[in-house]
Amino acid sequence: MDLLTLAKGPLLQWSTMILIAGILWRLVGVLLLRTSANLSEARNTAIWKGVRLLATRSMPRREFFAGTAFLEITGYVFHLGIFVALLFYLPHILFFEDVFKGLLGVNLKDVSGIAWPYLPGGAIYFFGAVSVAALMVVLIHRIASPVKRLISNFDDYFSWFVSIAPLVTGLMAFSHVGAPYQTLLGIHILSVELLMVWFPFGKLMHAFTMPMLRSLTGMRFERKGAAL
Repeated sequence: MDLLTLAKGPLLQWSTMILIAGILWRLVGVLLLRTSANLSEARNTAIWKGVRLLATRSMPRREFFAGTAFLEITGYVFHLGIFVALLFYLPHILFFEDVFKGLLGVNLKDVSGIAWPYLPGGAIYFFGAVSVAALMVVLIHRIASPVKRLISNFDDYFSWFVSIAPLVTGLMAFSHVGAPYQTLLGIHILSVELLMVWFPFGKLMHAFTMPMLRSLTGMRFERKGAAL
């Protein structure tokens, strides 16, 4: 069995199962956390305020922007680049359609009623390269800052590595640089599978826990009648 067949076959199946099981395990663990009963009378119970807090607190605060602008901008840049490269690259879209069809037995277009749009390869390459550059800047800043370096641990650096590896290997495969294309594609898929396996167990899990907890905070403030 060659590298590409192994990556697209059993390793992809195992990494997908670990990803799904790990995410469910972490989410169930959060939901089952013990909390003390709130005996105070609820002043407001609007659930949508939790969603509003999630949106408003995801934007830079004007009072602190001068000190946080660097990380705010680089963070949004590499998240946007990863999002675009993942969801709007034609080979990725075809992969998602195959997975969706394998799980439900129907075509994604038949369910949504519209075709999933995609961007030209050059545009995807640009967004991927910008994300790599932003992640490199973030790493340099973490190492150069005495405070950031002091509070950083293995999780921070390894999460950075598994985030940038699929981007770098994807760019190499797109450019046919460094090895035969089949080998580069196999390495790219393996890097994605490493990300999938690590995702539920490291700080990358904030993609799921942060919206939940921030929305819950908004609802708790609303119950107390606090201004948001």
